[in-house]
Amino acid sequence: MDGATRNSATAAALWLAWAAAAWSVVAGAGVGLLGSVAASVAAPATARAAAAPEADQDAEPGSFDPDAGKGVEMSFQLHAPAFAEGTTIPARFTCDGADLSPELIWTDPPEQTKSLCLLMDDPDAPAGIWTHWMLWNLPDSARALPEGVVRALEGPAGSRQGTSDFRRPGYGGPCPPPGPAHRYYFKLFALDGPLVLKAGATRKEFDAALRKRKILGQATCMGRYARLPK
Repeated sequence: MDGATRNSATAAALWLAWAAAAWSVVAGAGVGLLGSVAASVAAPATARAAAAPEADQDAEPGSFDPDAGKGVEMSFQLHAPAFAEGTTIPARFTCDGADLSPELIWTDPPEQTKSLCLLMDDPDAPAGIWTHWMLWNLPDSARALPEGVVRALEGPAGSRQGTSDFRRPGYGGPCPPPGPAHRYYFKLFALDGPLVLKAGATRKEFDAALRKRKILGQATCMGRYARLPK
């Protein structure tokens, strides 16, 4: 091989080495750029996910939030004379006794109230919230419900009653499985008008009708009941 040939070969080898090094730099920069773009796209999504509020694990899909009145001013009070707030409900109001509805008394609701409705449920039931009683379209002048409201589609003072999870209209008392005490909430809602709802409606229908009204106030009382293993 003469000198000119050797010089040409050397130049070609140097050129190839330079080209390979240059390509490595460019490729590395490209990967880095793609990584930066991916990170810039992912960062807002990650931030949005972190900022998003956690879903309410206790809310039952398709039903009225049992705590819907939390943000509403507790402008009147509900009281059950047969038991103090948070204490044991007497057996005569449960499936272990006569299963009568307890007497309920309340103070004056907000001035703009046009109608009252009552909901009783158990949030501690094994299968989820258990509906014990729905009664609606009580006149705004009502201040009490007597003990032992009849289980029928029609309630006192022209009110109506829904079908509980016991699959019958009217009141169904506490009847938990043996074990720790369950909580039973009586919630009285002051509304801006009557519910447009047929007698014997289900909880789902009751919830839907209640969402269409404005809740002006809420009064709540709670009792507990447990059944011992036999």
